[in-house]
Amino acid sequence: MLTFIIVFLVLAAIIIAIVRYDIHPFLALFVGAIVYGLLAGMSGKQILDSISDGFGSVVGRIGLVIMLGIIIGTFLEKTGGALVIAQKVLSIIGEKAVMLAMMITGWILSIPVFGDSAFIMMNSINKSLSFKSKAPFAATTIALTLGISSTHSLVPPTPGPIAAAGILGADLGRVIFWGIIVSSVALIPCYYFVKHYVSRFHLDPKLADEKVENTNAYLPSAAKASLPIIIPLLLIILGSVADYPSHPFGEGRLMAFLKFIGNPIMALLLGAGLSFWLPKKFELRLLSSTGWIGDSLVTAAPIILITGAGGIFGKMLQNSGIADLVSSNLSSANLGLLLPFLMSLSLKTAQGSSTVAIVTTASVIAPLLVPLGLDSEFMKVLAVLAIGAGGIAISHANDSFFWCMTQMTGMNIKQGNQTHSLGTLILATGAIAVIYLISWIF
Repeated sequence: MLTFIIVFLVLAAIIIAIVRYDIHPFLALFVGAIVYGLLAGMSGKQILDSISDGFGSVVGRIGLVIMLGIIIGTFLEKTGGALVIAQKVLSIIGEKAVMLAMMITGWILSIPVFGDSAFIMMNSINKSLSFKSKAPFAATTIALTLGISSTHSLVPPTPGPIAAAGILGADLGRVIFWGIIVSSVALIPCYYFVKHYVSRFHLDPKLADEKVENTNAYLPSAAKASLPIIIPLLLIILGSVADYPSHPFGEGRLMAFLKFIGNPIMALLLGAGLSFWLPKKFELRLLSSTGWIGDSLVTAAPIILITGAGGIFGKMLQNSGIADLVSSNLSSANLGLLLPFLMSLSLKTAQGSSTVAIVTTASVIAPLLVPLGLDSEFMKVLAVLAIGAGGIAISHANDSFFWCMTQMTGMNIKQGNQTHSLGTLILATGAIAVIYLISWIF
């Protein structure tokens, strides 16, 4: 019981440090892990080994994957490729179904592009289509934010799901495949929530920000802009299928090739190479430290460091023997997927960042996979998705995405809580319900 109390107190201290004192999550997690080790009675050698092993193993597995995913998103954003994809989706679905179009567009864009950036790019289009079609602006806005939130927490190569998959040792291809399914199905009740509830809220689209972020004269085609996203995702899924025990592609050179090219690092490296093709004229300065690659590094560095610090925390928990304690105390509780979901949801609600919530929860859950019955390959995938589902909600005043949405649309805080915040809770609940359904069927 004392160990559980120490874990709770350290997690509480980490959250307070991040939320109240604005301490960087990396430092809060890193110092919190060391404090836990000391309070748990670990030796100095155990603590130092946990630091080096936890940071090195996690960053070694997924640091490059996070970096390459962010490079793809940066090039899509800066070349206008993401905007082109959005416009193509809107043209296919049509202006008469603006709410559905916004939801699907947000769902697609948030796979390679950060949520805040995806919303900023889409805000002017959302405002324009809402005005032209006379669709409720509040409804089209929340449809967009929920679409963005679903894939941001459930579908790699966004940093959170990638980090969780790496920490838990889950197959990334399967996480992508099932993440696409879970995030899509979970949006169905959200659509009706937006259509029948959020549409009652009055919000004047004239209050929206008129600024258009992308001013490039040249824009790539939708097909060209889609390749850096679609090709890596397909290759990663193919690589996972090739590695199935049934060996659907045989055991020869084809399987070896698919496993190589379908490795997340190689697949995303190819995707990054394809993204270099998006500018009208490729220039080497884009790859410099002051170019778009430099911008990507600045964005990726804190995420990789936070993920590494989460790895330290997880390794510290593992080396302290907490798995045995959980096994002896919680084995009869049959919490299964519910524990990672609730832990991630609590951390997201408390401190605002989905990535921090997902990384921290994955780090705590990693040494507990066996006692929770989540140690099979398939259950590891579902555990990653359960953590991602929890990381969706509740988005409110401590979340930068919440402020981005309210400030750019003129929505007040009360309206934001009644629409977006409630919507994220519905989305998270729907996602975990779908995950449980998958676990029962398969």
